[in-house]
Amino acid sequence: MPRPPLPFRLKAQDAKALDTLLRGGVQQVRVVLRAMALRQLSQGTSAPEVAKLVPLTPQAIRRIAHRYQHGGLERALYERARPGAEEVLAPAEKQRIVAMACSAPPPGAARWTVRLIAQEAVSRGVVPRVGRETIRVLLQSHDLKPWREKNVVRG
Repeated sequence: MPRPPLPFRLKAQDAKALDTLLRGGVQQVRVVLRAMALRQLSQGTSAPEVAKLVPLTPQAIRRIAHRYQHGGLERALYERARPGAEEVLAPAEKQRIVAMACSAPPPGAARWTVRLIAQEAVSRGVVPRVGRETIRVLLQSHDLKPWREKNVVRG
């Protein structure tokens, strides 16, 4: 037994805003698809029927309608900002690791490697733990290649 259509109505000002958005210039594809789904739902079309017209799943269409009903047009069309991952290293730790990579390698090593920098940073107490990829990205952001002799700064 199929689900009954959502009781859905767009406010007049939101309908105008959707028309303006769809007639306007360049927009993100996700925003345009959501706007098209909202317009179809406002015309009384069920979510599975809208899914045939707009390349979204019926569940995604229902979720867009739910977000419109509880948060308005902005909430339905646009995603919330995502915080992203936290920085693994503090700025002071980054500076100390870069300075260490620019210095002479430890006794017994001919040159710094990413693995050696990670091990030395932990053994010297610069950081409690750090991965090789974190060190690699840090060195890359400073355009450092301490394993290449010509890129080492010696004082």
